[in-house]
Amino acid sequence: MAGKNLDPSSSPRALLGAELRVARERAGMSQAELGEPLFVSGSFIGQLEAGTRRMHLEFARQIDDILDTNGFFVRNCGAAAKSKYPDHFAAAAEAEALATEIREYAPQLIPGLLQTEAYAREVFRAGHLTAPEETIDELVTNRLARAALLSEPTTPLFWCVLDEAVLRRTGDSLAILAEALRHIARLIRSHRIIVQVLPFSAGLHAAMGGAIKLMSFEDAPPLAYVQGLGTGLLFDDPATVSQLTLTYDLLTANALSPRKSLALIESVAEDYEHDQHA
Repeated sequence: MAGKNLDPSSSPRALLGAELRVARERAGMSQAELGEPLFVSGSFIGQLEAGTRRMHLEFARQIDDILDTNGFFVRNCGAAAKSKYPDHFAAAAEAEALATEIREYAPQLIPGLLQTEAYAREVFRAGHLTAPEETIDELVTNRLARAALLSEPTTPLFWCVLDEAVLRRTGDSLAILAEALRHIARLIRSHRIIVQVLPFSAGLHAAMGGAIKLMSFEDAPPLAYVQGLGTGLLFDDPATVSQLTLTYDLLTANALSPRKSLALIESVAEDYEHDQHA
């Protein structure tokens, strides 16, 4: 995408998207016209071309037939589909890396983009009790690679609503959660991210069902991702994205202000540090 300077020579997905745009335009078809026989929207085709969506093999076969590309997309979609993330999250993670704006609601855990190494390790170990250490190391490495997205000074804009449960759910070490909360506070104080805490006192709310991630792009339609235990769905349907955006807006309206949220995060971190020393 334009805002991220994708290099087709180094990104299989970018190459595939660029070739799809060339082949489609050569055939004189609009995105909507190509999407019709695939039973997808024109915006979905735009996301394939922009690299925010993965091209699956069945789509590749049909595109080769429709655009008469002599098997090019079938031959190349395998390389573009490879991912270091679980299948249910791969497309969302890859779209996240191209987003200009990310808004996220986290009901239970600190979001991956904000996790420290120690916190990520504790989370992965809790979910993979019998996994060898090498597996945990790889999971942690991949998560920290995602978090490097925030090393950019301004892009993407990251706005997160943390349920108060995120602050209160401790693991084996209070020090690990305290460190993780201090890390979030530093990012807030450096004006890199916006964080609001949704307090328990807010009661029941519109996102009781799980986590939400909203992603906006410079030259592709917005996406929404909802996640459950070992599952996740990526939506591009405008009505669904609009509904999830409204849900997120309602969360921010019921959450503490950014200033009060920062004060609470630092206060809870201080409490954990005190208890750990005691």
